[in-house]
Amino acid sequence: QVQLVESGGGLVQAGDSLRLSCAASGRTFSSYVMGWFRQAPGKEREFVAAITWTGGRIYYGDSVKGRFTISRDNTKNTVYLQMNSLKPEDTAVYYCAADRYGSRPDLGREYDYWGQGTQVTVSS
Repeated sequence: QVQLVESGGGLVQAGDSLRLSCAASGRTFSSYVMGWFRQAPGKEREFVAAITWTGGRIYYGDSVKGRFTISRDNTKNTVYLQMNSLKPEDTAVYYCAADRYGSRPDLGREYDYWGQGTQVTVSS
């Protein structure tokens, strides 16, 4: 079992930065692929980023490439999402998720555990 708790969301202005954190419990954290997804009101869940357990492979959704950076610290059981140059269209609830196998890091249905989400609001 893995429990995930996100933090770091908030209200910012366009162009600002935020760093989200996802703290995981469970001794096998380091073996999971970790991902970030987001969901805006009235929209489908969107893949944001994912990172393999060693950090050797990183994936980004097209809408965040070049602006967001995912990283992880297995010694702290934490994964991060650094978000720069934020835009109003980045406004959403951001979810952290853990995947035991990592066969398709961009597909939410492949993930086994989810956090409760943290709200990010970007004003124009």
